[in-house]
Amino acid sequence: MIEKRQPYSLVFGVSVFDICGFTDRNYRCNDSNPGKVKTSFGGVCRNIAECMARVGVNTKFISILGDDETGNRMMEHSKIMNYDMSESLIIKGGHTPTYMAILDEQGEMVSAVVDMKIIDMFTTDFIDSKSEIIKNSEYMILDSDRPDIVEYIIKTFSGHTKFVLDPVSAAKAKNVKHLIKYFHTIKPNRYEAEIMCGFKIHNDEDLRKAGKYFMDLGIENVFITLDEDGIYYNNGLEEGKVKANDVKVVNVTGAGDSFVAGIANGYMKDTAIVNTVKYAIAMSTITIATEETIHPDMCHDLVEKYVNEIEWTEVKYK
Repeated sequence: MIEKRQPYSLVFGVSVFDICGFTDRNYRCNDSNPGKVKTSFGGVCRNIAECMARVGVNTKFISILGDDETGNRMMEHSKIMNYDMSESLIIKGGHTPTYMAILDEQGEMVSAVVDMKIIDMFTTDFIDSKSEIIKNSEYMILDSDRPDIVEYIIKTFSGHTKFVLDPVSAAKAKNVKHLIKYFHTIKPNRYEAEIMCGFKIHNDEDLRKAGKYFMDLGIENVFITLDEDGIYYNNGLEEGKVKANDVKVVNVTGAGDSFVAGIANGYMKDTAIVNTVKYAIAMSTITIATEETIHPDMCHDLVEKYVNEIEWTEVKYK
């Protein structure tokens, strides 16, 4: 008897070990500063994968790690969080991507070191070796860290799975602008959307114009994040904006990552687009209410609680 394959979403991208030093007061250059040091596992795609798993999405995550202590710890952590990193590329003698920052007493970054050389080891041969994993995924979530690899993936596997893009930054959005027509879903913020559609978004008329531009390219679902103004959505049939009112903000880091995870949850559970947006916003709302990039209590039940308790403002254009 053949075992039925469980549907899954696939995330592809970088995992990062974050080290942040926070000085107590009066940061002094070229000197030791009293303070505290925090470490965490990060990276946009890794964060998305963990958030997806936390709310019950069957998640595979293909990343790149060194065979160092940090990489081993990340692999163990993925098992605890219940997402599958077993298809990742492990580089012998490599250094797992690491970001080290120093922040002053105001929380402003004064210096940082980024070790991401290992991501150059992603190759088309490696992608080809994962072809069955990619083809069998319901959705594949990508960021724009390696535009050349993104282009190879979407052109090679177009028609086999549905691609979801998180552009990550306006600068990186520019590098994948020519590829967005291949994506099923895009989730830019306002500034990334401006880069990709080629005009400024000042008001609702511009927002809807951008939505139509993306729809006309063949993109099926567009979500544009508007910070305190909420989320614009368009799937060709339904178009509007959803906003959560009276949101407590402690740290916005990770909000976009959890939002993408919420979209994936909606897709895998075949949820209506407005309800998908609300679920994704609720995940972001939970995230920004804590200092952590991922809320330690993030789970489906907590998200549902937020969905039911948030006071929503909704605008429908169609």
